[in-house]
Amino acid sequence: MESNRLQKINRLILKELSEIFLLETKKMRGVLISVTQVRVTPDLGVAHAYLSFFPSDKGEELLENINSNIKSIRYDLGKRVGQQLRVIPNLEFHLDLSLDYLENIDNLLKE
Repeated sequence: MESNRLQKINRLILKELSEIFLLETKKMRGVLISVTQVRVTPDLGVAHAYLSFFPSDKGEELLENINSNIKSIRYDLGKRVGQQLRVIPNLEFHLDLSLDYLENIDNLLKE
């Protein structure tokens, strides 16, 4: 069970990462990146962020680009949450396939 502090940190990082990606995707036409969930380890060393992409067929390519720019994203996050957190966790981004899974189930039920 997560403590209250971990839940607050998860929400803070989720909110700030969402704003960072919102600003970056405004530069790219036709791409939307959503941060669906963030889970920080109990020692606050690593934050696992789950991303959902639209259109979903570009998901793998965009995730590779994000992982190649992970240091700059962490730096931007540090500038935003530096007053609240003493140590900025390392970021690990994962592809969130839950929306594709729900769409597949919906299509199967329609048949």
